[in-house]
Amino acid sequence: MYWNKQLECLPAEELTKLQLSRLQAVVERVFNCVPHYRKKLQAIGFAPGDLRSLEDLQRLPFTTKQDLRDNYPFGLLTVPRKDIVRIHASSGTTGKPTVVAYTRNDLQTWADLMARALTSVGTNQDSVVQIAYGYGLFTGGLGIHYGAELIGASVIPISGGNSKRQIMVMQDFGTTVLACTPSYALHLAEIMGEMGVNPHELSLKAGVFGAEPWSDYMRQQIENKLGIAAYDIYGLSEIIGPGVAMECPARQGLHLAEDHFLVEIIDPETGEVLPEGETGELVITTLTKEALPVIRYRTRDITAIHRQPCACGRTHARMEKVTGRSDDMIIIRGVNVFPSQVESVLLQNPHIEPFYQLVVDRQGTLDQLEVLVEVSPNFKADEVKQLEQLRQQLRRELENTLGVSLNVRLVEPKTIERTEGKAKRVIDRRII
Repeated sequence: MYWNKQLECLPAEELTKLQLSRLQAVVERVFNCVPHYRKKLQAIGFAPGDLRSLEDLQRLPFTTKQDLRDNYPFGLLTVPRKDIVRIHASSGTTGKPTVVAYTRNDLQTWADLMARALTSVGTNQDSVVQIAYGYGLFTGGLGIHYGAELIGASVIPISGGNSKRQIMVMQDFGTTVLACTPSYALHLAEIMGEMGVNPHELSLKAGVFGAEPWSDYMRQQIENKLGIAAYDIYGLSEIIGPGVAMECPARQGLHLAEDHFLVEIIDPETGEVLPEGETGELVITTLTKEALPVIRYRTRDITAIHRQPCACGRTHARMEKVTGRSDDMIIIRGVNVFPSQVESVLLQNPHIEPFYQLVVDRQGTLDQLEVLVEVSPNFKADEVKQLEQLRQQLRRELENTLGVSLNVRLVEPKTIERTEGKAKRVIDRRII
């Protein structure tokens, strides 16, 4: 299903022409309207007229989250304040929040992008969409909300939390599409079990999950436990919110909305642009954002881009599922470790639950990694020996995958804290 087949299936030559035209316009706008960008471009001797091809984008400096914080709250706007109709912001847990603003046209663009994303996985006027992402300054809830309404679906803006009520609403309102974080979807499946609710008797057909990295093994867990098709959605507040990329039914990567976003993959250490198919950090330039466009924004998300034809017919590039972030990966004795790598190992084992935590500590000068794993209640260990065998098996598999020694601690079911938002996968106790 397509929301706008003409744009979603645009031939490569036409897409490139559209991107260049929009890129030239946005670079000229930020140069003329934003002192921060004008200063950066003048420092390298670059004028808007120097941008003659998409390859010229590589000459421009990156934008980082720190740039947004340094210009807090409205220093990067390209429109007068009177034209701003919506303001969102990050939580600001590591300093000043990053503020993003929208004109009326920006909100229409956002809704259209989300309608495109939701339609691609079967959402239509007959759908009942339960949005269990948080509402408020976080972009997740409202972003999906307006896209679903634009399609004409029935929207349940329940937000996160109160899991038993979530399940009651699914039963009573006939929810067909669930939108939340993947870890919360698994938590809801767990609560259903406690309530004696059979998810296969619900009307649920699909799940739209994002806001945190998750593996294909977690997808299998969600689909088996909830009896739905689980789809990955990608977005970030600094760019626009959810709807930057979305899986289609082929599920061979997430289609990027390339008519709105120009994407690059760089080496996170050197900043060098990498060839197609190589894994690195995703960099995004907005092409249609009015209020607060960004040039070469370093997302810190690790992925790869592919441009082979897709079975769905869409011509826009696809990004692989995000495997982690270049700035929140754990470095253990010089080895880069992502929680998603741990997850890919753990979720292949039928004797454990899909809940885990990585605890990092330091003894003397040596980093120590311990992985807490919940044992499945279905695992009947008659002897301590069986538990120890399971622990050793997991330790070996993790060490082989990660290339670093570690300890595995098996814990009882429901021991690890459940969250309604992003799962807290890492506890770092090191004093560095």
